[in-house]
Amino acid sequence: MQLIWDEFLKIIKEEAGSQIVETWFKAVSLATWDAPTHAVTLRAPNNFVRRWIQDHYIELIKTHLARLLHAPINQVFLICPAEEAPKIGTTGSSEPTIERPRTIIPASVLPSLNTHTSSYQSSPRPSYNNTTTHTLVKQNYRQTLPTPSNKTKEKTGNVINEHYRFDNFIAGPSNSLAHAAAYAICENIGRVYNPLFIYGGTGLGKTHLLHAIANEVKKRSSSLVTRYETCDSFVNEFINAIRFDRSQQFRNRYQKIDIILFDDIQFLSNKEQTQESFFHIFNILYEQQKQIVLSSDTFPKEIAGLQGRLKSRMEWGLVADIQTPDVETKIAILKKKSETHGIVLPDDVADFIASRVISNIRELEGALIRIGAFASLTNQPVNMELARRVLLNLQEPHDNKREGAILETIIKTVAKHYSVSINEIRSKTRQQDIAAARQIAFYMMKKMSFCSLQVIGSYIGGRDHSTVIHAINKVDLLLAKDQTLSQRLKVIEHEILSA
Repeated sequence: MQLIWDEFLKIIKEEAGSQIVETWFKAVSLATWDAPTHAVTLRAPNNFVRRWIQDHYIELIKTHLARLLHAPINQVFLICPAEEAPKIGTTGSSEPTIERPRTIIPASVLPSLNTHTSSYQSSPRPSYNNTTTHTLVKQNYRQTLPTPSNKTKEKTGNVINEHYRFDNFIAGPSNSLAHAAAYAICENIGRVYNPLFIYGGTGLGKTHLLHAIANEVKKRSSSLVTRYETCDSFVNEFINAIRFDRSQQFRNRYQKIDIILFDDIQFLSNKEQTQESFFHIFNILYEQQKQIVLSSDTFPKEIAGLQGRLKSRMEWGLVADIQTPDVETKIAILKKKSETHGIVLPDDVADFIASRVISNIRELEGALIRIGAFASLTNQPVNMELARRVLLNLQEPHDNKREGAILETIIKTVAKHYSVSINEIRSKTRQQDIAAARQIAFYMMKKMSFCSLQVIGSYIGGRDHSTVIHAINKVDLLLAKDQTLSQRLKVIEHEILSA
């Protein structure tokens, strides 16, 4: 369940923004998923958060959890810690009734490539390529997912992910310096490469290395105090310290740390008071020979809105970059991750995935998981034909021409089947046949492309993401009771795939 919720948070961060996630969703957890009644139970920290989410985000929750759980969400229940998760049943009335506990079935996750899928997971997965065991595979794929016990909390720090280790980090020419430096500081805390500054694009392994350092240090010495901190959480903690007049306690807490792992330092940009506090914390830790490790998406001097004295200190030690992996490194990563996920990956399929334009490791793993899950759910072996079909719309990030071609194919096909024009679909008219075609276009674009809801809404007449969500939900409801529509969409999908 924790993995499903983690995937959900990443999607919400992309769709609604990190501020919404930090403010409302970070303290909420997924308690249960009742497959027979399609009911989800969420645990909120207090009644205020529960009421706010209930009033503002239920549709967003239903939409994205439905896609991660591969089932429609009929009910969302929000409980507080003192309450017990409801056991949902139905009677002749429309109201839910309490009944004796039933089996709660955790569901598998099929992440799309435009979400930030978690890198380097090590939980076992069933094999997808044996056609004689597909029934067993489909049952096993809905296995019990790792619980929060797979993550540990350091004495004064945030959650450290135990799945991120040095032994499952694939080192290659693109990241060898950062990998070697990260491992070296575990053997000489505070004495070499202090601070260590790792920079590179999104999804290339910076966070993996920071967690790997924490796990390696913990393995070597349980007495050292390690803290992993994201910039967002640091800023929020600092704001609360000012708000409740606890600035000194805030600084004192960091002074007790032996190793600070600070992720996404670029988000300190233009936050003057927070930078001032971080500057003093940095100086104290450095003078005491405590280990400082920082990560960013860019070189220190290129971080806009950051004090010059901070940029200078970030370059005191070693600055190591992580670049986009080459094809050989991608294949090695795919082979490692296929073992982790229990997918027997043919060499030609690995070459095909690696050769496609994939900018980061998260997308690489997302492509692998998508192929494996599709093979399981459709009772097909993993082969080149399946890989080509599943990755049909895989595109280079920021390649607007390729992105537009994908969406154009979908909207043209839908317009043809509903005998309306593309301009009519993009228009504001609510005429029934045009509105129906528009909703189908939204649905097919989300299903068959890796575009975000904002991109899809913008492509069809500048709609916002809530309009797209509403359309997708409406089509989902129609499909549940309209077999003719279901068959029609299969024909449309086939034509799009064949275009």
